[in-house]
Amino acid sequence: MKILLLAQFFPPDVGGEERHAFNLANALADRGHDVAVATQLLPHTKPVETLESGVTVHRFISSAMKYNRRYLDAARPHHLPIPDPGLTAELSQLVGRLRPDVVHAHNWIVNSAVALRRGGRHHPRFGLVLTLHDYSHVCATKRMMRRGSPCGGPRPGRCLDCAVSHYGAAVGVVTAAAVPVMRRWKDRSVDHIVSVSTEVARRNAVADSRTPSSVIPNFIPDALLADVAGQGRQASTATGNGAGFIFFAGDLTRDKGALALRDAYESLAGGRPDLLMVGRRHPDTPDTLPAGARAEAEWPHDRIIEAFRRCVFAVVPSICPDACPTTVLEAMACGRAVVATRTGGIVDLVQDQVTGLLVPPDDVRALAGAMRRLIDDPGLNRRLGEAGRQRVRDFTASSVARRLENIYQGVMDT
Repeated sequence: MKILLLAQFFPPDVGGEERHAFNLANALADRGHDVAVATQLLPHTKPVETLESGVTVHRFISSAMKYNRRYLDAARPHHLPIPDPGLTAELSQLVGRLRPDVVHAHNWIVNSAVALRRGGRHHPRFGLVLTLHDYSHVCATKRMMRRGSPCGGPRPGRCLDCAVSHYGAAVGVVTAAAVPVMRRWKDRSVDHIVSVSTEVARRNAVADSRTPSSVIPNFIPDALLADVAGQGRQASTATGNGAGFIFFAGDLTRDKGALALRDAYESLAGGRPDLLMVGRRHPDTPDTLPAGARAEAEWPHDRIIEAFRRCVFAVVPSICPDACPTTVLEAMACGRAVVATRTGGIVDLVQDQVTGLLVPPDDVRALAGAMRRLIDDPGLNRRLGEAGRQRVRDFTASSVARRLENIYQGVMDT
């Protein structure tokens, strides 16, 4: 079938949603589908490129990008929760040329596809699938966080305050007002909603919609498991002192647990491995780190995977209700135990005491205790890592692609 994926950002941009769209496009192409991707044109990318899998990537300048000075992060202008005029026009032409059977959109970029669906007979008929990677169906900031803690749920005044603080006044007001309006519009126009975790489905109140829905998690390429199995379990000697290193990959923010991890690591007694933290820096990124810890800027994805292969164990200490962090799956695929927080979609991925250790979010003492336990008990560390590598087989591209193909066929038949 002909499938058009819509993604706000796409590799070489770095992030879990970006990696998901990239992996999905390649997995569908490998299964014989005609796949194209539409995304925003970012610096150092080409308007059109063809991936090795045969997927064609079309990159466009959206109206939002032309006004990026309105955004707090001008390098990453987000798609507003309304149809983007420039992107909608480009998509209209692309859909007319490609005539896809299914358009599969990820998060707010779906609003421009909804505008095409509501254009009636002027556009070719296509099934429309939406994947929710976060809480953007109901939350203006997508994170379900308020003043450093998980939010209890959307309220008009509360959402306006958060949106203005997060985006600035101009974009924040529009975003807060548009989210509930567009949700009703999407409920009438989208054929199927996919949530990447049970928590994403619950907090977005997907069950309250009349749109059919499923929970289908993020995934890893099948090749990653094969590559790891071929190389075997590597010795963790990257620091040069034989102790290996503890690894964190993600935005270096309080929400992602970077500050809690710093404090937990600092509290560990002697005999600790080094700590390596890799990710995008933000205003709340820790300025100082204890001895043995270092922070690096964004790395290419293959270098991240190599670090997972070489680390002693991985840490995912999110304070926010992390939707479905792919880094958990990548660590498990590399045979590494995971110390993570009991929040968001992480609980769908990590089985406490079986494939990793779960602790309460923002509990520095518990986080340090779990890390110390794996440091002092190599046998437990190894057993958790090996169990994780077995469990992650349920989260491979081939398994997820089959489930999505069934959904695609269903929306084509409606």
